[in-house]
Amino acid sequence: MLDDQKDNIPSRPPVQGGRGSRFALLFFIIVSGLFITYFLNNDKPVTQEVPYSTFVMRLDRNEVDAVKIIDGNEIQGTFKSPNGDVVQFKTLIPYQDPELIPLLKQKGVRVSGSVSGISPMMIFLEFLPWLVGFVFIWLMFRNAQGAGNKAFQFGKSRAKRYLDAGKRITFADVAGQEEAKYELQEVVAFLKNPQKFTKMGAKIPKGVLLVGMPGTGKTLLAKAVAGEAGVAFFHMSGSDFVEMFVGVGASRVRDLFEQGRRNAPCIIFIDELDAVGRTRGAGYGGGHDEREQTLNQMLVEMDGFDSKDGVIILAATNRPDVLDPALLRPGRFDRQVVVAMPDIKEREAIFRIHASKVPLGSDVDFVRLARATPGTSGADIANLVNEAALFAARKDKSVVEMADFEEARDKILMGVARKSLVMSDKERRMTAIHESGHALLHYYLKNADPLHKVTIVPHGRALGMAMSLPEEDSYSRTRGWIEDRITIMYGGWAAENLIYNETTTGTKQDIQQATELARRMVCEWGMADDIGPISYGQEEEPIFIGKEIARHKDYSEDMAQKIDHAVKAVLSRALETAQTILQREREKLELLADSLMARETLTDDEVRSLLGLPLRQATSIEGASVQAE
Repeated sequence: MLDDQKDNIPSRPPVQGGRGSRFALLFFIIVSGLFITYFLNNDKPVTQEVPYSTFVMRLDRNEVDAVKIIDGNEIQGTFKSPNGDVVQFKTLIPYQDPELIPLLKQKGVRVSGSVSGISPMMIFLEFLPWLVGFVFIWLMFRNAQGAGNKAFQFGKSRAKRYLDAGKRITFADVAGQEEAKYELQEVVAFLKNPQKFTKMGAKIPKGVLLVGMPGTGKTLLAKAVAGEAGVAFFHMSGSDFVEMFVGVGASRVRDLFEQGRRNAPCIIFIDELDAVGRTRGAGYGGGHDEREQTLNQMLVEMDGFDSKDGVIILAATNRPDVLDPALLRPGRFDRQVVVAMPDIKEREAIFRIHASKVPLGSDVDFVRLARATPGTSGADIANLVNEAALFAARKDKSVVEMADFEEARDKILMGVARKSLVMSDKERRMTAIHESGHALLHYYLKNADPLHKVTIVPHGRALGMAMSLPEEDSYSRTRGWIEDRITIMYGGWAAENLIYNETTTGTKQDIQQATELARRMVCEWGMADDIGPISYGQEEEPIFIGKEIARHKDYSEDMAQKIDHAVKAVLSRALETAQTILQREREKLELLADSLMARETLTDDEVRSLLGLPLRQATSIEGASVQAE
């Protein structure tokens, strides 16, 4: 269902901070060059600073050659040493000395004067710290507005825009989901030709809510709508609205809808709408909760949307039961489109789409794979095809064969095989007896699904597994199927007790599942004769947790005892049936266990051949649609 979307990833916008970083580097190089030039060119002789008394003493000894009086308070000049060396000096005149000029004339010293000027380099060095600070602050502000940290863009929408460049996703890339496509075709027609509807006085739905289980292709369908219509597509997750800062979510909602108006016609897609659209008043933050402010702003924006704007709001969720009723009223999300799990024909088509990207062996049977993967979504099938390709690559194969698909399916459905786990022969034998008890009952119960595979190779946390697969998709179950299912669950316990007169802890999960199924038969589905078709024990499910944490007891103690008796009666009948069948077929039970000890894994055909049962005819999918690229 989910196609490869690597061609539709938006190009990354240029980072605005890159130009600022290059300017900062250039600025640093220029400043460093000025410093180096200044110090290298400053080749003047070193000037010796002496006290005024030393100057007067050397003047008396005729060691002063020439002086320059600067501003009347500083003397710069040269000393003559006895060996003929000339030393530059400078000194400050601490007081007004009227005898200085006559003494200089008397000693024959050359006297000159000047007014001190301001050195450009000194001015530059004095202002350099301020200049560096100003440039640093400017660069920080520039980078803050760029794509780096977005310190000043908290209120901006984080929606990703997918343009028409590159390969577009269309309805042809989505296998199955014909009903959902039919509903969305109306949206596509409106975006292509809105006058067709407006001249008839019709209004297209402002919002379309895609409802379905995870992995069924809700996001892919939304992109296909944009691809079919040829308009811009803004994608944003519901969790991207809410931040720790109050008011940011509402600001991002305003910005998102404003972007939509500027780029109309377009599609705004909000994924996981339940992250921001849950029922108000149920949170712990009360009416001023940031999430509720964001939801309120979204409701206001959708009310203000004019159908002539050419902007369609698509949203996806797998929890429509927790959404605020104000979101679902007419005028906002007018239409709900159910994106269901694929049936057997659609699974085959999905297999063909995803498998078209890998080299396939001649023995790959998509019909068989579709039948062997009931209840899987498009994302599950894409993952299965990828796992099969990985298995083939590990074995250095040039093509992906049916055995690789089988191994990938077993890994996904049963867990990774732990072949390195060391088990004693006694424990392996008990595991083989347990799994044989499960497997054998499939052939003697009228309503049971056919056995697919039985193995004593540990998978995940299970030491063994007996796996069955239905011959066709089923959307409801009969009482007979449920009772046979409970009987099969008790097969392991009954087999262990029959052979060893005791049971192991490996029956824990079987007993839990059987008890839960029997209780639902009695309390929810009205399948107990003594109780009747009455529902007992409503589930308590907090809206923010989304999981059942308790059952509300809305019946008396007397009825509680009747429910317990009815549940026990269902379980007792199932256990008695399992024990009766396994006792009668004990030889086949031990034969199957011995074969499992030797071969570890047996398929349905191998079990039938071993036990002398007729082989099951392969089923086909009549009229299955074929979609491949």
